[in-house]
Amino acid sequence: MKGLILAAGRGTRLRPLTHTRPKPVIRVAGRPILHYGLENLLQAGIEEIGVVVSPETEKDIREALAGYRVRYILQEEPQGLAHAVAVARDFLGQSPFVLYLGDNLFQKGIAHFLQAFTPGVSAVIALVRVENPSQFGVAVLEGERIVRLLEKPKEPPSDLAVAGVYVFTPEVLEVIEGLKPSARGEYEITDAIQGLIDRGKRVVGVEVEGWWKDTGRPADLLDANRLLLEELLPRVEGEVVESQLTGRVVVEKGARVRKSTVIGPAFIGEGAVVEGAYIGPFTSLGPGAKVVRSEVEYSILEDHAVLEDVALRLQESILGVGAQVKSRNGLPRAHRLILGDLSQVELA
Repeated sequence: MKGLILAAGRGTRLRPLTHTRPKPVIRVAGRPILHYGLENLLQAGIEEIGVVVSPETEKDIREALAGYRVRYILQEEPQGLAHAVAVARDFLGQSPFVLYLGDNLFQKGIAHFLQAFTPGVSAVIALVRVENPSQFGVAVLEGERIVRLLEKPKEPPSDLAVAGVYVFTPEVLEVIEGLKPSARGEYEITDAIQGLIDRGKRVVGVEVEGWWKDTGRPADLLDANRLLLEELLPRVEGEVVESQLTGRVVVEKGARVRKSTVIGPAFIGEGAVVEGAYIGPFTSLGPGAKVVRSEVEYSILEDHAVLEDVALRLQESILGVGAQVKSRNGLPRAHRLILGDLSQVELA
């Protein structure tokens, strides 16, 4: 069994955060999103893993996965999920494989999907019940067997959306060879699965255990950060001076917390600085981030982001890599910010 992670997308729904970096490298609960999917594959016993990247995402993905043994596969143009599988054909060979969307998060991992991949099954599809199925691929079931799939239908036949994990035999590669572009101009993985169904192959739907997140929008990132921080185990390896840590708080090696209050669950990344500050629940600070004489909660500050001398508490915010929010004077009433990497905001 091999693993194939798709990380070539441009993440347009998360702009401006993704103008300069791909979505799977954005940190939630202190780690790039991509790490969680990779760890899920490894925990399921899958060690031969390929990662599909684009010319725009390859450099950042390689940096985020430094230290992991993976094979990088280049998809020159984004032409859909099925096309991404097709460009990985040499890597996949005749092996069954798990297809994992690199921006998806699964609380309980993927082992139970593999357990359903028994002899005679050509595909196992992760399914989740959603309130807005028209935004997803949608499945129709008879028992556990999927009999029909539609991609983002205007009138969904069910509320069972296709989540971001699929287990396939190599038969799907033969189907993909004969696919034509959809109305969106892409080679859809749902069309490939429907092709298996039309050939009489057994395609099984398995509902997700625990929570699932598609981190497509800023609110999804913040919610994913919350969910992952809920499972945090407290750990203090950095310097804590004249400060109060309450609840599940991680202070990584090289981080400094001085004259501050941190209420968990919260994550303070390596080399981060918290001084004269309040860090509230569901907040994560990336490596080298800085919060000085400011208050923040339910937010994500990425690597080397700065929040300094801001008079009113920042909440439900995401600061990209190197973003800076500073205030010279005045007392603003409220802030809610989604800032791209290296952006700078001065509040006066």
